[in-house]
Amino acid sequence: MADPATNGANTSDADLDVIVVGAGFAGLYQLRRLRELGYRVKVIEAGSDIGGIWHWNCYPGARVDTYGSIYQYSDPELVKDWDYSETYPGWDELREYFDYVDKKLDLRKDVILNTRVTGANFDEDKNVWQVKTDDGKTTTAQFFVLCTGFAAKAHIPDIEGLDSFKGAKHHTGLWPQEGLDFTGKRVAVIGTGSSGVQVVQEAAKTASELTLFQRTPNLTLPMGQHTISKEESAKLKEDYPRLFARRAETFAGFDFDFLDKGALEVSEQERYDTYMRLWKEGSFIWWIGTFNDVLFNQEANDTQYAFWRDETRKRISDPVLKEKFAPMTAFHPWGVKRPALEQGFYECFDQDNVHLVDIRETPIERFTETGITTSTDHMDFDIIVLATGFDSVSGGLMQIDITGTKGKSLADKWKEGLRAHIGMACSDFPNLIFVYGPQSPSAFCNGPSCAELQGEWVVQFVDDMRKRGVSRVEATTEAEESWRESVLEMTDATLFPKGNSWYMGANIPGKPRELVAYPGGLNDYLAKLKDCAENNYTGFELK
Repeated sequence: MADPATNGANTSDADLDVIVVGAGFAGLYQLRRLRELGYRVKVIEAGSDIGGIWHWNCYPGARVDTYGSIYQYSDPELVKDWDYSETYPGWDELREYFDYVDKKLDLRKDVILNTRVTGANFDEDKNVWQVKTDDGKTTTAQFFVLCTGFAAKAHIPDIEGLDSFKGAKHHTGLWPQEGLDFTGKRVAVIGTGSSGVQVVQEAAKTASELTLFQRTPNLTLPMGQHTISKEESAKLKEDYPRLFARRAETFAGFDFDFLDKGALEVSEQERYDTYMRLWKEGSFIWWIGTFNDVLFNQEANDTQYAFWRDETRKRISDPVLKEKFAPMTAFHPWGVKRPALEQGFYECFDQDNVHLVDIRETPIERFTETGITTSTDHMDFDIIVLATGFDSVSGGLMQIDITGTKGKSLADKWKEGLRAHIGMACSDFPNLIFVYGPQSPSAFCNGPSCAELQGEWVVQFVDDMRKRGVSRVEATTEAEESWRESVLEMTDATLFPKGNSWYMGANIPGKPRELVAYPGGLNDYLAKLKDCAENNYTGFELK
């Protein structure tokens, strides 16, 4: 194979052809594929090991909420010798998986660990990115590919006295790698997202006292966890080719999709029977394998919420907690916030040592040296868990000081709202591409599916630019505005604006309230990417 570095654009002054940020599924996919094509590429990773979110997510109970068979790379050579031990693998097994992938592909040798990218600016004379890291170094590359994921910037709430607490206090996304033992400790968990639910389930087993501070209940779904024998895994693998091929045909990159009919199009009995069948199947099938009008029509949505509410309340003993966790009237439409998959979450509150504080009624006023003061009480704790979420999707990109050709940072560009042509590129930021970023399917898509399917488009884009001799490629202002308008228009046709979720950026004070992801589905998105490439990269200016 001819070395692409000798073809096309002259980048002899650049240290690398491509710099990738982030060593998760997406970043490692870029590394492997670009390296196979002969490019000089390095991945820069802030963590001490590869794995992306599964390096950072090591809090007790952390596990994936996608079944493992599809939560991996689809390469038959990687699939062949790997077996998950559970339907929904835990963080430790995900780390084992990344070790396995590295042994197969020898990726770590091209990953720079324990190094955080702090800033970057584009050199217009040489058409290269100058990428700065926290070790004081600057490295140059023609292309800058950001694979920071959706949860690269933890959200720490602005609570009075936050730093005064003398016990252990950690955000779930910044958990100590050495772990933290809850045994015999008084534990507070703030937040009811997926990590909050998972921590509660684990802490309830060993903590002397566990208190969950909840503003809005999570509309959780039973996980349906199972162990998988080697024989069962071998049988499952027979269906993997169909499963992986199906990803590109569905809304969220799974092997299932919304039904071809609406909840209001069928009889009440058929609707109930369908909900019961989906409920028994479990997983996210109940969320994105349901009737096709549930996320668009409030009346249809109400029918699904009512079923969920009635089934969930059967598991809650305390009548007060029934209303706290599964209220008769929903706080927001079903499915407009990401549900968590749980394993015995509601049953935890039958224990005498597990308590709930509704912070709508009893808000947190301040942290103290020994615990938390609410509007009515003070409680002492040994450990406080901040399950308070992330500045999702865009936050991880905006925390890097990336300066475009007009002296404006990416954070400044997005201050009044997101603009990203095909969810991957911005005007005034040449040769910069992000995978799993804003206005792409990111938040609604299975991570490894996006890493490969969206990621392969990026690989081919870079390769095509080099083969054509393009030294600078940039999204046009008109294209990113058009893409933004299409995302806003699609969003307005859904129920998502009715929920104060991280999908809408509503969890971050001052963040523009808009959907951070492309709501048209992965299948529709991939068709638009194909159309873009086949029409000489519509919306890009090539020089």
